Amino acid sequence: MKYTVRIPPLGLPIIFFAITIAAGAILLHAPYSTTGGSLSWLDAFFTAASATCVTGLVVVDTGTFFNRFGQTVILALIQAGGLGIMTFTSLAFYLRRNRVSLTDRIAVGQSLLHDPSFHLGRFLKNIFIWTMLIETVGGLTILIFSKGNFSPYSAALHAISAFCNAGFSLNPTSLINQADNIGLNLVIMALIILGGLGFSVIVELQSDTTALFRGKRPRLSWYSTTVISTSAFLILFGWATIFFAEYLSRTGTEIGISHRLLTSLFQSVTCRTAGFNSLDIGSMTNVSLLIMMTLMFIGGAPGSCAGGVKVTTFRAMVAFIGSRIMGREQAVIGRFALERETRNRAVILIIFAFTLVLVSTLILNITEGGDIPHNQARGLFLETMFEAVSAFGTVGLSTGLTPKLTWAGKTLIIGLMFIGRLGPLIFLTALQELNKEQFFRWPEDKLLIG
Repeated sequence: MKYTVRIPPLGLPIIFFAITIAAGAILLHAPYSTTGGSLSWLDAFFTAASATCVTGLVVVDTGTFFNRFGQTVILALIQAGGLGIMTFTSLAFYLRRNRVSLTDRIAVGQSLLHDPSFHLGRFLKNIFIWTMLIETVGGLTILIFSKGNFSPYSAALHAISAFCNAGFSLNPTSLINQADNIGLNLVIMALIILGGLGFSVIVELQSDTTALFRGKRPRLSWYSTTVISTSAFLILFGWATIFFAEYLSRTGTEIGISHRLLTSLFQSVTCRTAGFNSLDIGSMTNVSLLIMMTLMFIGGAPGSCAGGVKVTTFRAMVAFIGSRIMGREQAVIGRFALERETRNRAVILIIFAFTLVLVSTLILNITEGGDIPHNQARGLFLETMFEAVSAFGTVGLSTGLTPKLTWAGKTLIIGLMFIGRLGPLIFLTALQELNKEQFFRWPEDKLLIG
């Protein structure tokens, strides 16, 4: 009897990402990728996973430890992870055959769009063209605003890293030395925001811009309006809270108001999706770190280069909680109410993600200092939780713990980055597709709660 292995459509991105990480680790482990140092297999897999999952957490300095070949491998992994392995694969298949099977179409649609019914070829071409265009313009403007501090290669790497929300930098201190460069900071922030909005929103913005030039009245869809408005609210919220926590609570500082506003805004933008920093994360206040963890946990938009539970999930939960408090049956966002299935999936996703981060923090506290008394390990809990949330949200910010992680801690962070990039909802959906449908219902009864 012949047996066939059934792979759910949403399981394909998982397989392709795993293969890409393995290939990248092999190349980075090779001696011709480094400037002379030896990179262990675990650190090679960690770096490859961080690049492919567009996270930005590093165990060695990218600019000094890797040579140009190794840096190019990392750059290629960032680009592949940002666009998505499924995007590249489906685009190549479409150009070769000029058609894609319904299974591939549904798989790509569910992983990149909120609506799986779309013209695959036209959509993928738009993704590729607009990505190359945005990254090219971004690289040129970074080169101009850097005032000679960035080489053409470094400008290109930072542009790709920013748009793909990876946060990899060739500078050991990221962008701290460029904290006063307003033009450079604005360009990096613009690239990060565009990469975190999601490809469907970018395509729709392009269509509406074209309609505006033709004299027609553009109108964003309900989905795009929700993504943009929620993203804007989170950026402004993070900007205000980080500004108050970092500067108004500290006395005697000689930093100008423009510098304070710029660095606070930059950290608010980057901590939701990318791993660049213009402030020393390890010296920030606990209030700022808690706010940043909240933003990292939420992340960007579905189908974007960002991780986290996504802004739409956050908005759905806010609407659901608001409806319960007001005694309404429907959770309303703008001009529509959420369907019951979407609401339930949002609740399950947040519970799953929160549990995952909490368990990972517990394990990290065991592996990174479980035998150390509390009075000697003050701050370890916050540092490990920040590391776990950063890995899950594929953000890449760290208080300095990443290079000090044990082999068990690094392995756990690799898993978190992998899950965070592909999205826990993909894993849950893939598992649900493997389950058999039940054709019966259990009897229901009331249970006292609270």
